Amino acid sequence: MAAGLMAVSLADFDFTLSPDRIAQSPARPRDAARLLCVRDGAMSDHIVRELPDLLRPGDLLVANDTRVIPAQLTGFRGKARIGITLDQPRADGTWHALARNARRLRMGDELRFDNDGELAATVTARDPDGGVTLRFNQADEAFVSALRRAGALALPPYIRRPDGPEPADAVDYQTVFAMHDGAAAAPTAGLHFTPALLAALEARGIREATLTLHVGAGTFLPVRADDVTRHQIHAERGIITTATARAINNARAAGGRIVAVGTTSLRLLETAANDDGTIGEFAGETSLFILPGYRFRAVDVLMTNFHLPRSTLFMLVCAFAGTSAMRSLKSP
Repeated sequence: MAAGLMAVSLADFDFTLSPDRIAQSPARPRDAARLLCVRDGAMSDHIVRELPDLLRPGDLLVANDTRVIPAQLTGFRGKARIGITLDQPRADGTWHALARNARRLRMGDELRFDNDGELAATVTARDPDGGVTLRFNQADEAFVSALRRAGALALPPYIRRPDGPEPADAVDYQTVFAMHDGAAAAPTAGLHFTPALLAALEARGIREATLTLHVGAGTFLPVRADDVTRHQIHAERGIITTATARAINNARAAGGRIVAVGTTSLRLLETAANDDGTIGEFAGETSLFILPGYRFRAVDVLMTNFHLPRSTLFMLVCAFAGTSAMRSLKSP
């Protein structure tokens, strides 16, 4: 829940979005995607490849290096078919997951996810909202390998794939920064980067650091409360290393700006930030919900995608750049 705020109406973040404004496949090459620069109320059109010219030497780009896993699973308890979407890894090795037909599940139930039983899990807890906690029979690389065979990508609902994910999606839905398995959904702002763009940024004197926030399936869930301050964001697990924290603090001390690649990077940075904007090492969960009126401490520049109406992500960018400015960009 957003803390310390008066009631905020969900209708303030609503607008009509034409379906033809939602890309169903990426620009090729990725850095050929269109880029709108919003600065001090002024707007200008660019492409992502021009990003080095829009930033300054000494700026620090902070990207999310989570790797998307095939989080969509079909489980069987006897003959009962249960749809499972992995949400978040837990520190104790279990997984929080969203379950269709969750009322069929009980504590101690065993689920198998393939015919030979190589991948199976035990239900260790249930949430009142349809979530479950699962303990799998595999761990580490064995779990990831089994998941690749049994699972499928959990693509966002606005990406239309009537027959399921296509082979190209496995590559298209992974960022150039991806290193650490654990995300149910991609940190999509990072999808526009290429090795050539990163090299151009480095040549311009713009450095790069990464953090890890495992984006959960809860990012797809709609806001249903008319007063959005009553909405509860699902917690996501994140890590900021000592090296990344040092790079951020050094860049800020030298007069550089902190450029968050995506709302996931921004939320974790703001979670870990001290009042003076410095960052410390962090390992834990964040459920930070950012609404207009929030005072940003760590992030100076945000690179993000356009977002759906009534979504928590659209609310965040309204907080960062102004609600009136963001609503002026809505689909006609």
